[in-house]
Amino acid sequence: MLGGGTDGNERLTAIAGVLLLALFAVLGATIVRIGQLLWLHLFLGLLLIGPVALKLASTGYRFARYYLATAAYRLKGPPHPLLRVLAPILVVTTLAVFVTGVLLLVDGPGSRDQLLLWHKVSFIVWLVAMAPHVLGHLVELPPALRLSRNAGPTPTGGGAGRAIALASAIAGGAVLAIVLLPDFSAWTAAAAHFHHHHDG
Repeated sequence: MLGGGTDGNERLTAIAGVLLLALFAVLGATIVRIGQLLWLHLFLGLLLIGPVALKLASTGYRFARYYLATAAYRLKGPPHPLLRVLAPILVVTTLAVFVTGVLLLVDGPGSRDQLLLWHKVSFIVWLVAMAPHVLGHLVELPPALRLSRNAGPTPTGGGAGRAIALASAIAGGAVLAIVLLPDFSAWTAAAAHFHHHHDG
């Protein structure tokens, strides 16, 4: 995907994966203090949509090329059987988490009863499936990232395309977050009211 063959696809997936791990770690920290950090939770949730879409595209591309019997991808081999079983669960729950999150944001606090339940349930299932997925791919990260570093300062083998794709994914998520900033106010006001009432 974006040049570089199977190695290029592996590099793109690995770099996107590292970026997502870092952003999800910060997002997870906001859940601990969601009342005070709701604005950051909302912003990061929207920002993540771009990189998540890129990761789904790169892994989906490898999946398609492998099952379409492309020689290079067949030679690369399939993922571990457990990871193949987890993949559809991760895709469905990832989409569920982000779709319910965006709907919650746009509809406002008045719609949170049913949607918030689905948002939480899909997140819990996603988290359970994500843990073995991350552990299973950790061994692949160092070689893939080393390949990326060894590509040298000159963008070759699709390096420029990967850089543009990553930058575009982050920029796309950031633009979406900025566009929807006005919708944050209803949620932050509701959170402030809840905590004020609860503390009182």
